[in-house]
Amino acid sequence: MDLAFDRQHIWHPYTSTLTPLTCYPVSHSQGVYLYLEDETALVDGMSSWWSAIHGYNHPELNQAAHDQINKMSHVMFGGITHQPAIDVCKKLLAIAPNNLQHVFLADSGSVAVEVSLKMALQYWHAKGESRSKFLTLRHGYHGDTFAAMSVTDPDNSMHNLYKGFLPQHIFAQSPQGGFWQPWDESDIDDFREKIAQHHSQLAAVILEPIVQGAGGMRIYHPEFLRRVRQLCDEYNLLLILDEIATGFGRTGKLFACEHAEVQPDILCLGKALTGGYMTLSATLTTKKVADTVCGGEAGCFMHGPTFMGNPLACAVASASLDIIASGKWKQQVQQIESFFAKELVKFEAFEQVKQVRYLGAIGVIETHHSVNMEIIQALFVELGVWIRPFGRLIYIMPPYISQPEHLNKLLTAIKSALNTPECFNQ
Repeated sequence: MDLAFDRQHIWHPYTSTLTPLTCYPVSHSQGVYLYLEDETALVDGMSSWWSAIHGYNHPELNQAAHDQINKMSHVMFGGITHQPAIDVCKKLLAIAPNNLQHVFLADSGSVAVEVSLKMALQYWHAKGESRSKFLTLRHGYHGDTFAAMSVTDPDNSMHNLYKGFLPQHIFAQSPQGGFWQPWDESDIDDFREKIAQHHSQLAAVILEPIVQGAGGMRIYHPEFLRRVRQLCDEYNLLLILDEIATGFGRTGKLFACEHAEVQPDILCLGKALTGGYMTLSATLTTKKVADTVCGGEAGCFMHGPTFMGNPLACAVASASLDIIASGKWKQQVQQIESFFAKELVKFEAFEQVKQVRYLGAIGVIETHHSVNMEIIQALFVELGVWIRPFGRLIYIMPPYISQPEHLNKLLTAIKSALNTPECFNQ
């Protein structure tokens, strides 16, 4: 593998061309393992950014891809439909909150968020109101495209340098109470004040339910989400839930909003939708929202990605949803959560550790100092694991098929990193 060419010419996510980080050459993958070119096996703790929930090289997903590519890899979705799209949408509506009746297929999680925001804007335009603001939370993350960045925390995220270019929305304080802690009524105060003050300007509320992902891996109390739903109902506002990271079982519920027993008006899905095989996302909404949007001046929803409803991606997603439907994920995720409850909490004793938190197949160690990515990544690879920290967060979201021996190897590697001062920027 020509790593010199890669280092000189290929721009990887969130890296510098001036001081490129080491990239590790993966040749193939199987189950929970990534194999480097020299056959080094790494236990994957990231599920390829939380998407490969069933593990790699899965026979059922492979077969779905082979079967579909022999028929049709892509066809435009404008004026054309096909069975893979029908299948995946039927299966999504069967498992999603039952108030959602319409599915808009798109390319990626960021685009799903863009779609949701445009739906909300068009909804109010059709009702004869100009509402251009969104209410969201500090420490949130919704993607890297411009509208998605605009509802991502402008001060506590990787997007703060775009301030001044992005639309300015309204940010409430994120909840402080953890999932496992007693509910503190004051947690909702700032959100309640913001919605009372700005509701006539708001097109919608958008937030990540229960788990705030790349904005800080924060896991909050379900009661906060229940109160948000109540306030949206009180002020007649749309609620958009971004379940791109949390959907399809990651938190121990099929969708994180189930922890609070609430339903959104618009739901964004992505990442694990295809089991990590290829990019596909979906934005689901109610009949009321869809019909209102289409009853407006435009007469339709004004969005249409080129690769919308890609048959190959839909076929694999349909097979992935069949695996989800078998129900094995529940026991798998519960096993991972039980392991974290017993073993991850022991890391609170480390001097370098500020806080430990977990939920479902999500384990997070927040440290006092940011990691030195080059050094800590090399150590993890040397110890046979693939973990990709960021900032002061060492977190793992392993494939659901991970067994205790795999989880133990991941935590043993993290323990070694916590005992290696060079892994952190002091």
